[in-house]
Amino acid sequence: MIVLGIDPGIAFTGYGLVRFTEKDRMSFIDCGVITTSARKSEAARLSEIYWNVTEIIKRYKPDAVAIETIFHTKSLKSLSLVSEAIGVIILAAGNFGLEIRKLTPLEVKSALGRSGRAKKEQVQWVVKNLLNLCDPPSSNHASDALAIAICYNSTLR
Repeated sequence: MIVLGIDPGIAFTGYGLVRFTEKDRMSFIDCGVITTSARKSEAARLSEIYWNVTEIIKRYKPDAVAIETIFHTKSLKSLSLVSEAIGVIILAAGNFGLEIRKLTPLEVKSALGRSGRAKKEQVQWVVKNLLNLCDPPSSNHASDALAIAICYNSTLR
């Protein structure tokens, strides 16, 4: 099973792909960040996220998508933009008939580190070790996306 994890955002959308085999063994496939320019319109940025996610799905053919959701924010504008990014990501995944699971940051951090208060560096370290990487992903967004993909499988139990 291949899971595509997504850390959504309007400026930076992290993605990470993890393969799960029997006995819950997992391996790293790829990760990265979709970056959009603040100089573009909101519609253009959302379209860019949609098409990039569509291309990632076409290239890697995941079986499922796990998306981090927002559970609180200080900025209503930020909440709106991230929610819209989540919407286009769900649309892209839905067009391929993929199973979609939404996870809160607390669920992801709790599953990885047994604490919902883990810092970004701790998440990177756990991801690096679980996937047997030489170095953690250089981007927090990509690392978070891999963590989300990893946690997809842990929520099935």
